[in-house]
Amino acid sequence: MSLNPRAVVVYRPTEYSELLGRHGTRQQIQFFLERRGHGLDQLDERHRLQADALATVAAAIPTEWRRAQVKRGDLDRWLFEPEDVVIAVGQDGLVPNVAKYLSGQPVVGVNPDPARNPGLLVRISPNDLAAVLHALGEGSATIEDRAMVQARTDDGQSLLALNEVFIGHSTHQSARYSLALSDGRHESQSSSGILVGTGTGATGWCRSVWNDRRPSWQLPEATSGTLAWFVREAWPSPSTGVELTAGRLEAGEQLRVVASSDALVIFGDGIEADRLELTWGQEAVISVGVERLRLVTGISR
Repeated sequence: MSLNPRAVVVYRPTEYSELLGRHGTRQQIQFFLERRGHGLDQLDERHRLQADALATVAAAIPTEWRRAQVKRGDLDRWLFEPEDVVIAVGQDGLVPNVAKYLSGQPVVGVNPDPARNPGLLVRISPNDLAAVLHALGEGSATIEDRAMVQARTDDGQSLLALNEVFIGHSTHQSARYSLALSDGRHESQSSSGILVGTGTGATGWCRSVWNDRRPSWQLPEATSGTLAWFVREAWPSPSTGVELTAGRLEAGEQLRVVASSDALVIFGDGIEADRLELTWGQEAVISVGVERLRLVTGISR
């Protein structure tokens, strides 16, 4: 007998909650902020909007479904089940935070504060969630497949990211490595790191680098299976080159990086604490990931 779906509500504590954990009382928070020329009004409003959204989300989950809640900071210790429906309540960045831990479970992004959040990935209003979950159960929800970028090391470690992965020195010093492409081109380099991003990530960090470089090619579209890669601040020397500094990776193509120094790291979507480490001579292969994000965007008409 198959299990009922489990709704897993993922959220990030508000700034007010974090300050309360640090200072203990509302009065201490107010004293702390007023000394810096700030008040509590905006924090109160954002805290209220999230609390209201979480309450609306809880009421929208079908009564026969199982349910759970997990904070963003606990995701790396959470075990997702095949039947889960993930409901990310918060800013757009919460969806990449959870996507790397999934294996095909659908994600519904709920936007509690559309005045502040662009809603590129959190597209569903709390008040529309009940209808969207019903449609998901009936098979009439619209779902976008989003490519992810994968990094794999030669000792069997792997990491997925929805926006981008970064490969560089752990202390942001110059990273030394050799870089090789699927077409046979290769180069030894010293740089401030390599950035490899997806079409989803084309609105973030990769966009800022692309704007500076203005290459002849365009960044991938949001639902594209193509990756874009950039070498940041490559340094020319007798032993390091600056010819291979940007490009695109199509499905099946790979970017291979072999460390030429210790303490190189790979992390995804800005989460440095969850990272892979490369030692001298170790290789990492970057490519389009096998897993894809299944983003619920609405109801079929």
